[in-house]
Amino acid sequence: MRPVRTAARSMLAAIFVIQGWAAFSNPAKLAGRARAITDRLEPTIKAVHPSLPTDAETLVRVNGAAQMAGGLLLATGHAARPAALLLAGSLVPTTLAGHAFWDVEDPQQRSAQRIQFLKNLGLLGGLLLAAVDHEGRPDLRWRAGHAAKTLRRARRHLKDSSPIPLRHR
Repeated sequence: MRPVRTAARSMLAAIFVIQGWAAFSNPAKLAGRARAITDRLEPTIKAVHPSLPTDAETLVRVNGAAQMAGGLLLATGHAARPAALLLAGSLVPTTLAGHAFWDVEDPQQRSAQRIQFLKNLGLLGGLLLAAVDHEGRPDLRWRAGHAAKTLRRARRHLKDSSPIPLRHR
């Protein structure tokens, strides 16, 4: 199953690496559309820390860097689950800013933007699956329960058994 997971993660990550680089290297191209979202986020960003940047170009660049880094981590399988969560988080403002089909008047453009919105929704679903994928290994909850059961069994065994005398050489 490992080759399938590796291929799937790489395919899912490709768009984030490519589009992340485009946003990082040329944020001015996307800043106009992003401004609707970045202006709404400005009070929240300032509440986190007053010195954080709030201008659209910088936030587009940061989002692009996050997408590139997350895409590369996901594709290579290094920290794949946190990378998938990072990408999911970066995809939400990207989708809202770039594909707000409900604001488009032209029917053809509205349809095109709806398709892009739904494509991003599908990507978000894939990222959420990647974020919960344990690659066939048990998760922490199962391992903790299994360890507790093993300890209870060992304690019961020690209670039931008589002490073994130690031999001296």
